[in-house]
Amino acid sequence: MPELVIKYKNKKTLDVLLDISRYFGFSVILPKKAKPEKEFQLNGVTILAADKTIDVSGLETVFTGKGIDAKQLRSEAWQRAR
Repeated sequence: MPELVIKYKNKKTLDVLLDISRYFGFSVILPKKAKPEKEFQLNGVTILAADKTIDVSGLETVFTGKGIDAKQLRSEAWQRAR
């Protein structure tokens, strides 16, 4: 059976395709969403998927009493070199 792949930007396009598929007798098969990989490589660095079981309470002593808020941390430490 011939197959055609249609890429679209707007959800309304999918709705129209589903409507006309009933009249013209073709089927619309939506792709299954792929599960994210557990680990992958990015520029030679292994990236692991997040895990809810990780205990970050040990970091509490690093930040407690320092008077650092998220805005200050972003503005000072997370800037890219331009």
